[in-house]
Amino acid sequence: MARYSQEFKEKIVQKMMPPNAQSIAQIHRDTGVSEPTLYNWRNQYENAGRAVPADPSNPENWSAEDKLAVVIETACLNEQALSEYCRKKGLYVEQINRWKELALGGYEARGRLSANERRELKQTKKQKRQIEKELKRKEKALAETAALLVLSKKCNAIWGKKRTIDFL
Repeated sequence: MARYSQEFKEKIVQKMMPPNAQSIAQIHRDTGVSEPTLYNWRNQYENAGRAVPADPSNPENWSAEDKLAVVIETACLNEQALSEYCRKKGLYVEQINRWKELALGGYEARGRLSANERRELKQTKKQKRQIEKELKRKEKALAETAALLVLSKKCNAIWGKKRTIDFL
């Protein structure tokens, strides 16, 4: 098992952090450090409170902390520097603006719900799940009935009968 110095770990983790934001697979190819080790280092730095983006290929799945880190990083950039930053990161200016609005809003919409509203929301979601489950069940029954009807018509065509089979 290879041992890596603390300086080497910090250098590698810096490559994962927002200014560079290289993928773990790319770092693995460049350095030869195994991917599980890189994931472990990233998790250690995240637990220590340092922002390391989860997946540079899909920024919408980043955690709120990572998005906030990007908003903070880009807060003092002018339009040209922001565009350059977005090109390097694979982001869009609109995404960062939306994240900034959410950060400035403080996600207050979730915190303002009263206990009754949360209870009603939970109950509504539960009813929605039940209705969707019932709809799936009925769609399956309808598909089965349609299949039986088609099969019945084919059997009648083969046997030459004009009468249909009663299902009930």
